[in-house]
Amino acid sequence: MTSPGPRRLVMRLPGAMRFPQLIAPLARLLEWAARLGYAARGAVYVSIGTIGLMAAAGLAPRAVGAVEAMEAWGDWPLGLALLWVTGLGLYAFAGWRALQALFDADRLGASPSALASRIGKAISGLVYGGLAISVFGLLDAIEDLHEADDQAKTQAAVQNALAMPWGDVLVMGAGAVILGVGAANIVRAFSDHFTDSLDCDGQAAGWTGGLARVGYAGRGLAMAPAGLVMLSAGWHARASEARGLGGALDLLRDQPFGPVLLALIATGLVAFGLFGFLKAGLRRIGC
Repeated sequence: MTSPGPRRLVMRLPGAMRFPQLIAPLARLLEWAARLGYAARGAVYVSIGTIGLMAAAGLAPRAVGAVEAMEAWGDWPLGLALLWVTGLGLYAFAGWRALQALFDADRLGASPSALASRIGKAISGLVYGGLAISVFGLLDAIEDLHEADDQAKTQAAVQNALAMPWGDVLVMGAGAVILGVGAANIVRAFSDHFTDSLDCDGQAAGWTGGLARVGYAGRGLAMAPAGLVMLSAGWHARASEARGLGGALDLLRDQPFGPVLLALIATGLVAFGLFGFLKAGLRRIGC
């Protein structure tokens, strides 16, 4: 296995032919920032999935979302340091998504499908940038002995949206988008070639691709209850019905066969996180 290095990035950056000695270190920095970002995203999903599995088995009081999952890190040795690294990694991942979306770092082109993919990456960057902000807000909250709450933040955002003209339609639209993203993840689980952008041989590509399929399927299924409760909150114009990812998974646990379904989805979320760690080390990164 060979490291691709920053050369592809160097050749695409403005001025690279004139100042290669200045651009190459920047390219290497951007490459490692992107890798840190993939690892940070992986850590978040492994945490959500692990707590979800514990909740399904009755070993944790409830499933949680991203912010609450990371809040648990504050109780570990070196947990605050891990939160700092993860927050910086999420900022880096948001920046990498911006490069992918705005400057076509993956060289997707300008076809309709490529533009749709780049728009999706732009939205993803905004989401993870917001999560990074939440992580540093969480650090302040831990220092002040206050607890973060995904559900409270979600309900406050929905309440603000409902106060706007056509707010109920806006909230239902958000629910529809969540469902659409979940469906897209499930479709991708069965149609994508996840190892095309990775440096790995045939045997490793086989099990890595399988891990990715389980991960994307679990991530897609996890968004279904979150999207449905958001639709319901908009339909009834009641912010109290809104739930973040953790709250939606908790509602799922209370349904018939809910613990089994929660365990399956949580396993998928762990797989998605582990695939993130693999991407951090194996993805070809260049612009």
